[in-house]
Amino acid sequence: MSRPSRTVFEPISDSNKLDELFARSNSEPVVIFKHSSTCPISSMAYTQIEHLTMAVSMLTVQSARSISNEIESRTGVRHESPQVIVLRNEKPVWTASHWNISSDAVENAFRENI
Repeated sequence: MSRPSRTVFEPISDSNKLDELFARSNSEPVVIFKHSSTCPISSMAYTQIEHLTMAVSMLTVQSARSISNEIESRTGVRHESPQVIVLRNEKPVWTASHWNISSDAVENAFRENI
């Protein structure tokens, strides 16, 4: 998959999309961003994520709480918001939340798992 020159946000709208992401993680790293539309820290994290040069799968927790819970169940990573999870081979290989989310850290985690 070619990498975009700026972040492309792919919405995670249902369990089928989540299944696709987990399957895709077998061939490349997948970045999942859990965003809260009402949290100022999440707004700052969103700004960091906008600087990435890769596709980012995003869900807004207020409208997709059941999907967020499913991610927690499938990965074993306790839900937080904002939160970034990098999947590889259907497993979380890197996570960050709140102030630990930076574009550089996510880029590095992605590159380390190509």
